[in-house]
Amino acid sequence: MSNQPPSNEDYMNNAQKAHFTQILENWKQAIYEESKRTQNHLKQAHESTADLNDRATLEEEFTLELRTRDRERKLLKKIEQALIRIQKNDFGYCEECGEEIGIKRLEARPTAELCIDCKQLSERREKHYYESR
Repeated sequence: MSNQPPSNEDYMNNAQKAHFTQILENWKQAIYEESKRTQNHLKQAHESTADLNDRATLEEEFTLELRTRDRERKLLKKIEQALIRIQKNDFGYCEECGEEIGIKRLEARPTAELCIDCKQLSERREKHYYESR
């Protein structure tokens, strides 16, 4: 699919919704598969390490891997929310202003909930909040 729909094509038509559903479902499946690989890796590695230095290195690797899985767990929630928005026909529209988020932005970030203008405004408010603390 191209980044911009043809001018005669309605925004968030059935084909576009199907396209983004597939992207989100594939992403979700990849995260689940990676999670299973991590579980297997953790089980196997703990059984085979006796050297303390190797064990410390493994523990550090596990910590990084678990942090990544935690971020992915949070991403799964956003993916599920995006899939629900598709079902409700709310996908692709800014939750703040109601304007179209845009195909190009959604291609880059399919879980986007805000248009670029509202996202930038939100980031400026957040930055100002943390700077004033």
